[in-house]
Amino acid sequence: MDPIEAPTVDAIRALRDSLTSSIYRTPVIRCADLEERLGGGTEIYAKLEFLQRTGTFKARGALGVLSKLDDAQLAKGITAVSAGNHAIAAAYAARSAGTTAKIVMIGSANPSRVAACRDMGAQIVVVDDVHAAFAAAEEIRESEGRQFVHPFEGPDVALGTGTLGLEIHEQVADFDAVVVTIGGGGLIGGVANALKQLRPDCEVIGVEPKGADSMHRSFAAGSPQGIDSVATIADSLGAPFALPYSFALCRQNVDRLCLVDDDEIRRAMGWLFRYMKIAVEPACAASTAALLGPLQDSLRGRKTVLVFCGSNIDWQTFSEQALLHEESQ
Repeated sequence: MDPIEAPTVDAIRALRDSLTSSIYRTPVIRCADLEERLGGGTEIYAKLEFLQRTGTFKARGALGVLSKLDDAQLAKGITAVSAGNHAIAAAYAARSAGTTAKIVMIGSANPSRVAACRDMGAQIVVVDDVHAAFAAAEEIRESEGRQFVHPFEGPDVALGTGTLGLEIHEQVADFDAVVVTIGGGGLIGGVANALKQLRPDCEVIGVEPKGADSMHRSFAAGSPQGIDSVATIADSLGAPFALPYSFALCRQNVDRLCLVDDDEIRRAMGWLFRYMKIAVEPACAASTAALLGPLQDSLRGRKTVLVFCGSNIDWQTFSEQALLHEESQ
């Protein structure tokens, strides 16, 4: 595969510096309980991106896209597709840039996320499924002239999510590996691109749920692939397909992938609540599920950073999904 043109560290740093009033430099903490669980001199750090504005990393990618729009484009507003997190982030980015947002959301989206998006001032259009959502957003783009803010595809998204990779490099010294969850690949693509320029010897590992494994299928095929349906509690990781730019960025910079199932995610949600006192959405817990499951042996004794990507979940849903009284096996 020919290398693609990816955002440079200088461009990522310039964007980060321009967004200091719009995004947080989220903290990194050391996870003693996880270290004790793995043993063998393991060091585990968590990048608490769920404390980001809007509750997820998605604000970074959306702001990356809007940073490239001119006044005429901003005057027409934006549109986006999401089950929740990107919707909230796109609405937030639009409000930050002084424009309007018309967001297409899936009917099964968590009501608390829909409410959060509306609270940001966005107009909501509800459709049946993710395939219909992209068609609806395209119609809005054509009829109203709004700029489409993709949830994971394109160099401007990677520019924004690259700011998270830049922060990890600045906050954690001499790490060996970074574990990042994958939906469409916009997060890990941007993070991996930044880190491989700043610390080329670090290992970047992607985590997908078994019911939404489009990146695994794409790596195996050597080209972007889709899935017929999404079947996972981690709806934020439920991209139905990979797309060319994010796939190529991942193929160029991500060292390996692993899969976790919903029960492993549920146990990780419960584990994080019990030992770290945090209640996060399934997508956020997937990196911990991978560490406690398929990655446990290979990361033992290494200095590893887990990206905790989002926390947009209500208590009722969390309590129904998390296995609060079971430890990960």
